[in-house]
Amino acid sequence: MAPDPAAATAAHQAIERAYREEWTRLLATLAGQVGGDVGLAEEVVAEAFATAASEWPTQGVPSRPGGWLTTVARRRAIDALRRDRTRAASQAALEHLERLVREEADAPTDRGDRSAVADDRLRLLFTCCHPSLAPEARVALTLRAVGGLQVPEVARAFLTSETTMAQRLVRAKRKIKAAGIPYRVPADDELPERLGGVLHVIHLVYTEGHVATAGDDLVRAPLCDEAVRLARLVTDLLPREAEAHGLLALLLLTDARRSARTTPGGEAVSLEDQDRSHWDREAIGEGEVVLEHALAMRRPGPFQVQAAVAALHAQAPTWDATDWVQIAALYGELDRLAPSPVVTVNRAVAAGLADGPQVGLALLAALDGDDRLERYQPLHAARAELLARSGATTAALDSYRTAIALTENEAQRRALEARASRLRPEPTADA
Repeated sequence: MAPDPAAATAAHQAIERAYREEWTRLLATLAGQVGGDVGLAEEVVAEAFATAASEWPTQGVPSRPGGWLTTVARRRAIDALRRDRTRAASQAALEHLERLVREEADAPTDRGDRSAVADDRLRLLFTCCHPSLAPEARVALTLRAVGGLQVPEVARAFLTSETTMAQRLVRAKRKIKAAGIPYRVPADDELPERLGGVLHVIHLVYTEGHVATAGDDLVRAPLCDEAVRLARLVTDLLPREAEAHGLLALLLLTDARRSARTTPGGEAVSLEDQDRSHWDREAIGEGEVVLEHALAMRRPGPFQVQAAVAALHAQAPTWDATDWVQIAALYGELDRLAPSPVVTVNRAVAAGLADGPQVGLALLAALDGDDRLERYQPLHAARAELLARSGATTAALDSYRTAIALTENEAQRRALEARASRLRPEPTADA
């Protein structure tokens, strides 16, 4: 019998909400319960969501979606482990899962092992960032496993194809299993050397939440919240690591602008046009305190520099009062500490606003020979903005068209179209 359309819509919405809210917790918990096999955990969690998509439209959404998904995922894991009785680790995990399922049948709960002493998500984070994995694999796997991003989204974050990214993720999960990478938070003497990769991953998770790669909404709030939560966990774990505090400060100061970045209808609002009275002053205050704490350790790093930039934005009462000279100088320091095209684009915009658009355009010109950046939307959007400010309207419109064509986020696309529509084409010689 076909499901009632209203029931099907409600089920679809419930599944999407459960995915946003439960994916990371489910994957982290199941990975621990199957002996740290991240690949198997992802497989059974995905099967649980597929089962929900099949059953919820006709049977209704369960009262405890998270508990329902946990139970289904555990049962799928039990089936998989029963087929792999050759390994002692599989047998131990099987017995543990069977006991959990029995206990849940006797006393149902939706707590999902959240009372565990060590946070499962932090275990998952450090496992995905293990140095035995290639650097790009660490980031990609964590975006997929911890951030819950789909393979196409991860591929876009790496400027690579979906096929290449899917293969990279499979290899990374196989490496974790084959190498016996432990599913745990590293020992104290291992933590400092493992921190950089973890912080980078958290930042990328936040970046995807701050400006979603695709979809109708500009912001993916659950990803932003998850990144801030993970950053807090890391600072709690490593209270003397300046860069951990620098990242937390950056996320707090940036996320403080969240409610002002879109209209009630979901339209994107540029930093220049935001109502700063809607900024979260409590978050800004906390971010400034965290940044001061980081700087007091006198071990500067890229995240602290970015947090200092965010603090200058937060302290400016208006767009015109922004200290662009200082921001451009900070981006210059960031370009020295951690050079990248992303930094160069941001530095160019700041320099253009501080010293004139031609200065910014000259910095962007240095990126023109990099073929990987032909489809890097922020580069074309930045060039369009600087060209518009320089009065080169026709060239600006061309860059806007390129940026719009490369934009898969609907809110961001509409914002670019609106900015482009404000420009009047330059008159031709015959006019």
